[in-house]
Amino acid sequence: MMGEENPSTVSTTTPPPKSTTPKKLTKKLTLIPLIFIIYFEVAGGPYGEEPAVQAAGPLFALLGFLIFPFIWSIPEALITAELTTVFPGNGGFVIWAENAFGPLSGSLMGTWKFLSGVINVAAYPVLCIDYIKKLFPVFESGWPRNLAILASTLLLSFLNYTGLTIVGYVAVVLAIVSLSPFILMSFIAIPKIHPHKWISLGQKGVKKDWNLFFNTLFWNLNFWDNVSTLAGEVEEPKKTFPLALLIAVIFTCVSYLIPLFAVTGVVNVDQSQWETGFHAQAAKIIAGNWLKIWIEIGAVLSGIGLFEAQLSSSAYQFLGMAEIGILPKFCGVRSKWFNTPWLGILVSTSITIAVSYMNFTDIISSANFLYSLGMLLEFASFLWLRWKKPLLVRPYKVPMNMPMLVVMCLVPSGFLIFIMAIATKTVFLVSGLMTIGGISFFFFIKLCRMKNWVKFEVKEVEDDDGLEVDHAL
Repeated sequence: MMGEENPSTVSTTTPPPKSTTPKKLTKKLTLIPLIFIIYFEVAGGPYGEEPAVQAAGPLFALLGFLIFPFIWSIPEALITAELTTVFPGNGGFVIWAENAFGPLSGSLMGTWKFLSGVINVAAYPVLCIDYIKKLFPVFESGWPRNLAILASTLLLSFLNYTGLTIVGYVAVVLAIVSLSPFILMSFIAIPKIHPHKWISLGQKGVKKDWNLFFNTLFWNLNFWDNVSTLAGEVEEPKKTFPLALLIAVIFTCVSYLIPLFAVTGVVNVDQSQWETGFHAQAAKIIAGNWLKIWIEIGAVLSGIGLFEAQLSSSAYQFLGMAEIGILPKFCGVRSKWFNTPWLGILVSTSITIAVSYMNFTDIISSANFLYSLGMLLEFASFLWLRWKKPLLVRPYKVPMNMPMLVVMCLVPSGFLIFIMAIATKTVFLVSGLMTIGGISFFFFIKLCRMKNWVKFEVKEVEDDDGLEVDHAL
């Protein structure tokens, strides 16, 4: 039962069109690999949390990683859990926006999230090479560096091509190996901890950088909804997703907090040294150079996990948009050998490689701006579907009434608006041009459909009453 759906959009007699998906059965993602894919979608370890201390001192950094998950991470994870169980198909948030506000909203959501996703993916091979160059200085600049970025991107993309199940189990191994030095460092630090250091507001005379502080929290606790684009590849998604998200939220927050408590309670250095990568230096202070090297190797492994998880989301989003008719049918083609969306991986990888060689500070900021626009639309879609379609079958339902849901969404929305308001003029310009391009692309695709220039295929998604919901434009 679809609530207030127009009867014309519901069919019980017309069979779904032939899918682009091969007939062969492939192994679905189970709970444990899904948890670690979510983990790498969001965090990948404590790497990158250090600037919060540099920006505002130990106390605010600890409070930030304690409180911010309740303001941002948990609401985003709850919305993802509910809507993924309602619409358990590839495409995720694109499907949500389309069902709430129509095809243009779905297409815009797809543009914003896809561009922000693949641009963010470009940062990880660069990050890996930045750590490797500390051990092998030849990769610091010039053609060796460029070749290393290209080779690592292609190699990691091929791993993605071999299958989501493989990516999931690789994520489990990478998480264990990359987190192990932090667990060890925290145990070694326990006898040396001075709790009074945790309440330090920072060095006297050092001005608080709230922009850096909030952006650090935002970047480290973001992208919970990215995993929704993999819903069609998960075994029993209506049961698996809520549990996986719950465990991943707890696991991620703990993995940030334990090393932060350990290092801030022991290390006494100039506040300016708390930049990205400082945990490796802290490990040397606490235990020795051997642990510093281990953490640096862990950073490379974490970057690999982040790359794999986020490339998977972008590629399957591309596939999902083809399955619901936002992109042409050929965009949903899968590999005959691995059943993976090879064209989605190819397009995502191509953009990633192009961005990797650019000075992309403003582009990354623009990607975050586009992501913020997508999140505002996502919150609106969630509330609209709750209000206008209360009879939708929700295997998991956020246990709040409508006024509380509005409050839950308004708080992170206010934060998003703040992040967008402090953006530079360049970011506004680039984001505006990308958005205009996304709108133009929607109407171009609509023209392609009208003129029958390319074929479109709509994958029908059944609700719990067995009714097929047409997602065509």
